[in-house]
Amino acid sequence: MRIRLKYLFLILLWMSVPVAGFGALIIEITEGVEGALPVAVVPFDTSELSSEIPVDVGEIITNDLNRSGVFKAMDRNALVARPNYSAQVQYSRWRDAGIELLIVGRIFQKAPGEYDIQFQLLDVLKQNQLLGYSLPVKKRKLRSAAHEISDLIYEQITGTRGAFNTRIAYIKSQSEEARKYILQVADTDGFNAQTVLESDEPLMSPSWSPDGQSLAYVSFENKRPEIFIQHLASAKRSKISGFKGINGAPSWSPDGKNLALVLTKDGSADIYIMNIASKRLRRLTRHRSIDTEPVWSARGESIIFTSDRSGAPQLYEIAVKGGKPKRITFEGKYNSAASVSPDGKYIAMVHAERGQYKIAQYERETGNLTVITDSSLDESPSFSPNGKMVLYASTEGNNGVLYAVSIDGRAKHRLSDQSGDIREPVWGPYKRRRKR
Repeated sequence: MRIRLKYLFLILLWMSVPVAGFGALIIEITEGVEGALPVAVVPFDTSELSSEIPVDVGEIITNDLNRSGVFKAMDRNALVARPNYSAQVQYSRWRDAGIELLIVGRIFQKAPGEYDIQFQLLDVLKQNQLLGYSLPVKKRKLRSAAHEISDLIYEQITGTRGAFNTRIAYIKSQSEEARKYILQVADTDGFNAQTVLESDEPLMSPSWSPDGQSLAYVSFENKRPEIFIQHLASAKRSKISGFKGINGAPSWSPDGKNLALVLTKDGSADIYIMNIASKRLRRLTRHRSIDTEPVWSARGESIIFTSDRSGAPQLYEIAVKGGKPKRITFEGKYNSAASVSPDGKYIAMVHAERGQYKIAQYERETGNLTVITDSSLDESPSFSPNGKMVLYASTEGNNGVLYAVSIDGRAKHRLSDQSGDIREPVWGPYKRRRKR
């Protein structure tokens, strides 16, 4: 079995991973989409401000829209004009430049450290406003507000809620005088990285709570794998599972009340469900094979997991109430590491073909399996909360890097750390929407 079924080989895997120093996550658009909507984002007017602000709101929006695969933003240096609100727009100039959508905006000072961002989304061809908002925001939330604007634009055009103003978690490793493992959380564009935990021993398998307030993860800080839950705002954490043997692969239920996890305390590697409040355990699978990598169905009625009970890793599904597992995947000799789309229609997975490990998308209704990546060592797929992108890890040289790819495989961008090694990404849930 490949190391992706890692919960029986935790120490061997992590001790064999090359490590390097820290660096900033950098986004690189590697594949665009032919036919993407041409859009222009004019730099937001800040002339009314008493001092410079730390971020370029228009640039953040431009980058967000570009990496969605839905839009293609005009280069800022090629803008035909720089209006700040709709009354200043000469639509014919933008139409002649091939632009269909135009975003303009202004930023005003409300009080020290407090701003008001006004923006408009304009239809160049129809010469009217599609969207317009005034967003109050504190200085430390300016990046988040820019992502929120991108989300609003994305939803207005596609009908699907955007996922720019969400977060990702991942494991990062470095080696200076001694090896370090770091659990970090960052914005989806790689900025605002925050360290949740740093350890001399391996950290693995981060899993977001449905409300986005906590992370479950595996830590070797006590020289063996144990599962912890950590609240991000308070940094308060508690050990959830420390049984003899393996404690691995935690996965939150959609209602946030339970964790699916892998334990070997009773002999074989099996799937268990734990009630977080009471710590009560219930064994779900009983087989001499390796059952691992559990994830919940969209409605929380079943668990999808990886098992080698057929002789090679494949995906199986079992009702949360119990019963006989049902095999899901049959195409290919290796399918593992499931991630279920929020609507439950698709499963992303690691799919092996001739020794190459790629990310594939499986449509549950039709049974069609489509490979959506083109590299050879891909792992850890994780759906965006709107189900339109899949975040995953890949290997380039000696380093792990993160990619996001659209579910049709047409748009792809890389979040790379030029001096580090990043693994096991997981995309967080939506933030609570502000009242409008």
